[in-house]
Amino acid sequence: MAFSGLGLHLGNLSRLSNAQTRSISPENFTGEKGKGGMSVDGPAARQARDLGQGWKISPYVVIEPGATFTLADIQGQGAIQQIWMTLARGRLRHSILRICWDDQEQPSVECPAGDFFACGWEEFAQVSSLAVCVNPGRAFNCYWEMPFRKRARFTLENRSEEQLTVYYQINYALTEVPEDCAYFHAQFRRTNPLPYKGVYTILDGVSGAGHYVGTYMAWGVNNNGWWGEGEIKFFIDGDGAFPTICGTGTEDYFCGAYNFDPHVAHSGQGQSRYQEFTTPYAGLPQVIRPDGVYKSQQRFGLYRWHIPDPVRFRSDLRVTIQALGWLPGVKEAKYLPLQDDIASVAFWYQTLPTPPFPTLPGPDYLEIG
Repeated sequence: MAFSGLGLHLGNLSRLSNAQTRSISPENFTGEKGKGGMSVDGPAARQARDLGQGWKISPYVVIEPGATFTLADIQGQGAIQQIWMTLARGRLRHSILRICWDDQEQPSVECPAGDFFACGWEEFAQVSSLAVCVNPGRAFNCYWEMPFRKRARFTLENRSEEQLTVYYQINYALTEVPEDCAYFHAQFRRTNPLPYKGVYTILDGVSGAGHYVGTYMAWGVNNNGWWGEGEIKFFIDGDGAFPTICGTGTEDYFCGAYNFDPHVAHSGQGQSRYQEFTTPYAGLPQVIRPDGVYKSQQRFGLYRWHIPDPVRFRSDLRVTIQALGWLPGVKEAKYLPLQDDIASVAFWYQTLPTPPFPTLPGPDYLEIG
């Protein structure tokens, strides 16, 4: 197969390509060649009044409450290579990102922007990973490769009651897409609270061939004690009651161990605490601790990218995780099913058509309370 210029890494960074680099931002809404920075009446025109055209007149957009804005509508064949975005004066859980591929009306991505960028609690958390980076100033960066063959359409809905100010840039290549490239998908879910002895569903209803590439979870704990004994399970291609892949614990799946607590791992040495970490493929970048007043619950943000180890499926896929705590006992400890506030984003690639997603809950249900 000829090199298409879809994606580069250090091993092929020197390779030439016929791909055409393009970029969409409020300074060039269409991404057309030679059409950037031409605005004369953008939202920063007053700030540039002494400088004139070409001097940062349209660096952002304002989305009114209840409105949906088209961030990009790209015609042709190519791949999204990087997304940068910052949402100033906006609600992360109430800013809904949707992406439709080719001629589909059904979105392949439907997700609150904060959760999509691994910040699910309306608070900044610094993230350093290969797929997502979140940097100081609430700067969200996405590096998932997203090929398309006819069209790529990005929208952002403002479900909050206040204006949403959005700075963004979508970098992409117009190029031939190989036949075996699948389409990027991301789906958000939330259950609050999880019913007693219920199992949390990360993804279900997938049909087609593809591979699962990542999980983000915003986990709010409603009990005292350790909360991450639950196993993640991947039901692949017709699996019934039992899965093909069964993990050994929540912190194990997210590439940690022993409660993310160095005190536990070192036989009680040092002070017990959750240890945040962020690495290329997995992390616990966010631990929100009770403040003794209004932040009464522990909350966690976790990600796991299956970049070197994607979970392949040919016809269908279902992913679940247990909410299971640890209940110390006088004679012997035991597991405790939990009723936690759990939200997640599943990331995967698959063939089209995209199956219908569950209806996204309304703003009150999505509210972080």
